[in-house]
Amino acid sequence: MSSALDRLKNLTNKISSYETARKENLKILQKLYKILEIDEKVKEFKDLFEFKAINLSGASLLAENLGEIKEGKYLQILAISYDKNAVKKSTNVSLAYFGKAEKINIEIKDMVVEFIIRYRFEKSFMTLENYYDMIREFEVDG
Repeated sequence: MSSALDRLKNLTNKISSYETARKENLKILQKLYKILEIDEKVKEFKDLFEFKAINLSGASLLAENLGEIKEGKYLQILAISYDKNAVKKSTNVSLAYFGKAEKINIEIKDMVVEFIIRYRFEKSFMTLENYYDMIREFEVDG
């Protein structure tokens, strides 16, 4: 009995810490959205999440070399929109352009990388919620 209670307590703590992290992440993400002037292209913060994905050109997003500059590339935040009814299904939209990656101020580059990671963190929660709702369609009343 105690083991089941301990597992429940651990699970509750984990869920609580994820929700706390998610709320804090959204606050910081919204600040970066304004600092990086993405609000000039996407007027409403909530509309960022209408994009299928947001990618980065000019710096790495891989865990082993996160933020490492790609020589000769341009630092740019790219959003991918998706229209299932269009001839060309997906379209890249530039949300922010910063110039040659190797010439960018390190603080700006770090904020850009942080923005992408924080966006993906929130988007993963949204995707999880979407799939959770979808699998509920398969539940059988028992």
